[in-house]
Amino acid sequence: MRHRVKTRKLSRKPQHRVAMMRNMAAAIIEHERIETTVTKAKAMRPMVEKLVTLSKEKNLHNFRRALAILGNNRTATQKLFDVLGPRFKDRPGGYTRILKQNKYRLGDNTQLALFEFVERSEKEVEVEALVAE
Repeated sequence: MRHRVKTRKLSRKPQHRVAMMRNMAAAIIEHERIETTVTKAKAMRPMVEKLVTLSKEKNLHNFRRALAILGNNRTATQKLFDVLGPRFKDRPGGYTRILKQNKYRLGDNTQLALFEFVERSEKEVEVEALVAE
């Protein structure tokens, strides 16, 4: 039984899982949209939401907490506090969304999903519109 068990282990050892979550969180912050499996996106969502909540109030303590969570990735932390924090300042929560795709990975037939921020910059939306045409 898995009563009150919150975390997903994702068939990985703890060190590997922590490193993967840090890398994927940094990737979503830098690119604002990534393609991953549905399970990984669901496991990563609480971590990213907490990071965005931290970045809404810019002070040294919150910056250092976010830096520790992201494993000293300064570029991702800087973007988190300079771009994403002000963007979601008035939003009370729910900064990310998981869009399931009708696409499956070739090797293990796992369903893929887009993991992205709800409000994205206009520049990225324009670029995607050009690519889609």
